[in-house]
Amino acid sequence: MTIAKRPAASGSGVFRLPELLHSGSVGGLLLMAMAALAIAIANSPLAPAYFDALRFHAGPLSVQEWINDGLMALFFLMVGLEIKREMLVGELCDWPRRLVPGVAAAGGMLVPALVYLAVNHGDAATRHGWAIPAATDIAFALGVISLLGPRVPPSLKVFLAALAIIDDLGAVIIIAVFYTTGLSVTHLLGALAITAALLALNRARVRALVPYLILGAILWALLLQSGVHATIAGVILALTIPLRPPASSGGPSHDHGREGSGPGRPASSDRDARAGSPLARLERALHLPVNLLIVPLFGFANAGVSFAAAGAAGLTGPLTLGVAAGLVLGKFTGVAGSLYLLARSGLGRLPEGASWPQVLGVAALCGIGFTMSLFIGLLAFDDPLLHDQVRLGVLAGSLVSGCAGALMLRLAR
Repeated sequence: MTIAKRPAASGSGVFRLPELLHSGSVGGLLLMAMAALAIAIANSPLAPAYFDALRFHAGPLSVQEWINDGLMALFFLMVGLEIKREMLVGELCDWPRRLVPGVAAAGGMLVPALVYLAVNHGDAATRHGWAIPAATDIAFALGVISLLGPRVPPSLKVFLAALAIIDDLGAVIIIAVFYTTGLSVTHLLGALAITAALLALNRARVRALVPYLILGAILWALLLQSGVHATIAGVILALTIPLRPPASSGGPSHDHGREGSGPGRPASSDRDARAGSPLARLERALHLPVNLLIVPLFGFANAGVSFAAAGAAGLTGPLTLGVAAGLVLGKFTGVAGSLYLLARSGLGRLPEGASWPQVLGVAALCGIGFTMSLFIGLLAFDDPLLHDQVRLGVLAGSLVSGCAGALMLRLAR
């Protein structure tokens, strides 16, 4: 999920409404509410109308496909923008800053996949879902943290956001490499040509967003027919949007490289100049609609699982248990174990001002894998019954991880 903007507090110590909306926590809480609403409807007399509405075709795609393949491309666009910003001028702008969250994210993706495969090793039909518990939902996790207030030090929130950015990058790579089927060479060549045109715009220092967005829409349409999931178009487009500010702003003349007066940290004037860059303008424009509309709508369209339809076998099947165990045990063990090894070896340190109990609480919160986990689950399987089991596993694992992490952070000193 996307990194939350850290709001500035008002003089009275109370968030103003615009600051609250941009904090990211509201988006996480709204996502929780919409997921709960979808589950309630799917297990009520309104269930047939709910599922029929999602299956209704509007043009070439169903309503659910427009949400998952269309609107979620904007979510991936914002993810890509944040990855680029954080890697070039943010919390991940140099290798020392990337080391601790990077190793923690790697452990938090590898161990859940191994736990899932251990549970599903005897079932060839479900082994393909190994990546489902590998992703962290930052909106959900930050929504839980927001309920704890000052009990969580700011350094841990920054660490969690940095870990989630690397986690998102890993999830995007997994989707592109492992969940791509039935490639169309013609459409792929067309997508490569559009990508080249986007890079040419960047090299030509075009600052207007409209040409990028038009080519991005064409790229999405080509990838939709290519066999590569169409949402990857959002990431490709994001990586070509210039971070360099307009020449009149006095910013540096290069889009890449390290900037500023100190190592890995841009000077204040450079940061101010970048506020007017095409990347920053597009990211600001996407923040509210993505976090307050698109992601909650995705949750509403994909969290609805009928417990009666899933049955007892679905509740206790290896797919459900593998996803849940991967999120609860795998994420916690992978993240906490990686941090422990870094600290013991002297290669890395805990976030400043954070105790081990607090770090363990955040490691547990990393098991909230809602949005990206559901997304990967939909790509991994075609069988609706398996989709229900994925939903059950993701919901159960995320609920246990969220409650465990919140309790550990609440009790930690």
